[in-house]
Amino acid sequence: MAEAGTEIERKFRLLERPEWLDEHPSVQIHQGYLAVVEGETEVRVRARDGDTVLTVKQGSGEVRREQEVELDEEQFDALWPLTEGRRVTKRRYTVPHDELTIEVDVFEGALQGTLLGEIEFDSEEASRTFDPPAWLGDEVTGDPRFANESLAIRGAPEGGAP
Repeated sequence: MAEAGTEIERKFRLLERPEWLDEHPSVQIHQGYLAVVEGETEVRVRARDGDTVLTVKQGSGEVRREQEVELDEEQFDALWPLTEGRRVTKRRYTVPHDELTIEVDVFEGALQGTLLGEIEFDSEEASRTFDPPAWLGDEVTGDPRFANESLAIRGAPEGGAP
């Protein structure tokens, strides 16, 4: 079982938007980065369905440390302007797959056409034994070009959108 504050996740770049995607629940996400330190630590704020949080993530690749702190609307509004030029907007779909949930992010604005799928696991063993469905496309776990903070700062990498 993953430790509290540890995220075990694999990420994939979808080559095309599945026709059935709109059949699944989704939420709008606005996310901005306050700081990215040497690519190993990120501090972000996120608004999602009326919930606002500050998140710190450390590490890269499949296993990272993560800590979230809830923010009230006033705190979020005070921090959001500090993320100017380092933001992403996306619609996140939750797609059940066996016992897991695949989160498919459809990016908007300058990142339109970028489609990423993420799966969080309870253990590294579960992550290793996961057999991704073909529609998930290419695995990009640990590829810094497809990290949300890199997308927010640098935009979509070459080949990032079909």
